Amino acid sequence: MRVILGATNEQLGVMKLPDALRKAQSLGLNLVEVAPNAVPPVCRIVDFGKYRYELSKQDKEKKNAAGKLKEIKFRVNIDDHDYLTKVRRAEGFLDKGYKLKIHLQFRGREMAHQELGMALMQRVKGDLTTMAHVEMEPKLVGKSIGMTLSPLPVAKRKRRFLPLEDHEQDAEDEDDKDTGED
Repeated sequence: MRVILGATNEQLGVMKLPDALRKAQSLGLNLVEVAPNAVPPVCRIVDFGKYRYELSKQDKEKKNAAGKLKEIKFRVNIDDHDYLTKVRRAEGFLDKGYKLKIHLQFRGREMAHQELGMALMQRVKGDLTTMAHVEMEPKLVGKSIGMTLSPLPVAKRKRRFLPLEDHEQDAEDEDDKDTGED
């Protein structure tokens, strides 16, 4: 039986299985079958413990990528500057690949003007169309409106608002620690 043999980023060529095993033993490493369905099968000479560790690390990264979710909270009567700051922050999260949950909270008599809340959510949706697509449309649940956005592929993303400067970002982080908002 013949196998394609490779060792740490270099291909050693096609060789017989006993020769490949002998070479792996001489290096003090293991012969690991990477692609058994290929013709001929593909094997690598690696340290098996290290190989298993790298595979488990890749699995963890895949699981973490799906769970990246950030939340930004808005209020109905938000000022323009605060709105722009939050939208810039949202663009930053989307640029890093996070999913984004936009949350608008009504308090007291604000519930009488739900159309203002929906208009604000539509404005956010419109401002972030170059960075994300809507996964869940704005929906009223109790005293709040929720919407979920997913980032566009990296090639299709285009920022509309300038990113926050470093000193502005630091100030925003300090404000978030005080109020508990994202």
